[in-house]
Amino acid sequence: MNQAEKQQLRAFIENALAGHGDRAGVNDRESLFASGRLDSFTMMKLVMFLEERHGIDFSDEDFDVELVDSVEAIEALVDARAMQK
Repeated sequence: MNQAEKQQLRAFIENALAGHGDRAGVNDRESLFASGRLDSFTMMKLVMFLEERHGIDFSDEDFDVELVDSVEAIEALVDARAMQK
């Protein structure tokens, strides 16, 4: 994932957090969903964002929240999928 893509991801996450009244910053390793900072509806929006921006087909995945629970995990997922192409 390049810097521009990571910036878009961080903007998406920060906007989602702000929509939940959470204006605290987020570091790359911090849990987003398991911690309760974001909800399952936001997870679905994030999945759609990743499908649109990075062509990830989650229908082929054994989905686990850990795949998208932090910026670092999402970055690793995107990078792994890019290497498979």
